[in-house]
Amino acid sequence: MNGQFLTWEMLGTYSGTLGMVLILTQLTKGLPGIRRVPTQLYSYLIALIVMTVTAIFGGRTAASDFVLLIFNAAVVALSANGGYDAMVRVIEGKTE
Repeated sequence: MNGQFLTWEMLGTYSGTLGMVLILTQLTKGLPGIRRVPTQLYSYLIALIVMTVTAIFGGRTAASDFVLLIFNAAVVALSANGGYDAMVRVIEGKTE
């Protein structure tokens, strides 16, 4: 780990990408211009960017890698959105 908070290897994992998407979405969704974009779509775009950059720096640049990346970004974004919504429900004391 070498004292680093985040590495490309960590970011290339499901949990690393999921955490980064959650953090970046929550930190930036209230910015002017972004407020009007639906959060689910915005988190998908963030997932797509994070995963694309990670793939490029990780040397995974085959066309098949990028096709899977499109689908995997949807999984990450939906997980991030669902996890955040569940956390908010628990904090607010709501159950379904």
